[in-house]
Amino acid sequence: MYEKDGESYFVVDGHIHFWDASEANWVPGAERYAKGWIECFKAYNGLGPPETQWDFEHFQKYSVDDALGDLFERGHIDVAILQPTYLTEWYTEGFNTTERNAQLVAAAPDRFILNTRWDPREGDEGMRAFEEKVARYGCKGVKLYTAEWRQGSRGWSLRDPEAFRFLERCLELGIKNVHLHKGPTIWPLDKDAFDVSDVDQAATEFGDLNFIVDHVGLPRLEDFCFIAVQEPNVYAGLSVVTGGLMHARPNYFAKVMGELLFFVGEDRMLFGSDYAIWEPQWQVERFVDWNFPASDEFADYAPLTTAGKKKILGLNAARLYGLDVPAQCQLEAAQPTAGS
Repeated sequence: MYEKDGESYFVVDGHIHFWDASEANWVPGAERYAKGWIECFKAYNGLGPPETQWDFEHFQKYSVDDALGDLFERGHIDVAILQPTYLTEWYTEGFNTTERNAQLVAAAPDRFILNTRWDPREGDEGMRAFEEKVARYGCKGVKLYTAEWRQGSRGWSLRDPEAFRFLERCLELGIKNVHLHKGPTIWPLDKDAFDVSDVDQAATEFGDLNFIVDHVGLPRLEDFCFIAVQEPNVYAGLSVVTGGLMHARPNYFAKVMGELLFFVGEDRMLFGSDYAIWEPQWQVERFVDWNFPASDEFADYAPLTTAGKKKILGLNAARLYGLDVPAQCQLEAAQPTAGS
């Protein structure tokens, strides 16, 4: 756990990857896309502090030991949630699959939560594969990538009837947490395929599921906020918000945080470092120290208290995933929250 000024923080990193973008894993004929994808990720890496940025070769493929050190030895993370991104049209063994992520779980089973994925375009075969992974790995959540390419299709929508069939199966299998990439475009995927608007209907129809919108729909922040304010089962995943904005665009970061706290609230916001685009250490440390700049521009935002930071950094995710929180990291009933 992270400790600062006498406070203890239970930190759950809600957005972790373990990828292989090395040239040996590029699909022949799709090298342009495989290379462009990881180069785009590396450009995002450049938004972090210079001393935390990796060389390109290391960024393409890092080891189990690298990840364990970055997350747990130096990163202040107590539990990390692994979120897959398959991209099998460009990467022979996939970019960041459930099976690859399971290597980290095998190395530190008490420190990881392994999520899997499904794609409604895969039909019955995809359903069987989804069910097998849940049975094999005991997955508690899924990560969905609506902009992923597949056999000429450049994306899908949560509104699709087949997607509803998979959501129903999630409930039947005991999976309550549905993470969605709804945020900045990564080349060569299409921005419109990341549109957050399809979350609205799904959240209404599946009130027993939690929809964690990773990257909070950026650049469609307003659309996300107006969906989340009326759908109590929609959550804001802060990956990219902290890693991509806190250092490079501090005033914009403050604006995004202010809107999220006003519309969504600190009880429905989840920290995510988006490792290995960014390392978690500096994000955790700076977030604990952060508050709104002393400026009239931010005067109408309520301050984020220590209690609120504890919720966002780990307590909210712990509640969604049923994690035990050490007594010293829990909130006392009388502890104030933002706006109180």
